Amino acid sequence: MPEVTGRCPMCEAELVVTHMRCQQCGTGLDGVFHLNKFDRLSREQLRFVDVFIKNRGVIRDVEKELGISYPTVRSRLDDVIRAMGYDAAGEAPEEPATATAASDPDQRRRVLDRLQSGEISADQALALLRGSGSPAGAAAAGGAGAGRADED
Repeated sequence: MPEVTGRCPMCEAELVVTHMRCQQCGTGLDGVFHLNKFDRLSREQLRFVDVFIKNRGVIRDVEKELGISYPTVRSRLDDVIRAMGYDAAGEAPEEPATATAASDPDQRRRVLDRLQSGEISADQALALLRGSGSPAGAAAAGGAGAGRADED
């Protein structure tokens, strides 16, 4: 079975899954399903992450296995960090004050990722999507999981 990639082979834009099927019973689901952060990486970036994790983040071992220099390892790591939606300096990128999450697909995806992980509540996500709240303000307003329904 071919590997799933999260990037278009023609233009490198992010792909979405529109159909899923169970191999056991044949049940199918149609819709728009977003891939996770690792699926956004190119094959080259996934190989780098695999080597990086295998070597427990020891850069000199990554250098040796891939036959590249320290600056190249750092550069590739920064590329992976950015591709996953983070700032290469280690902080999540700041959201532009003028753009609302509703008008910026990347910002909307970050808000939905935060909602899915439980970092923010549904009300906080809605406020962010409508542009009536900031990520910091929303988190401070209710904290992680505030306003979430209890699971059975």
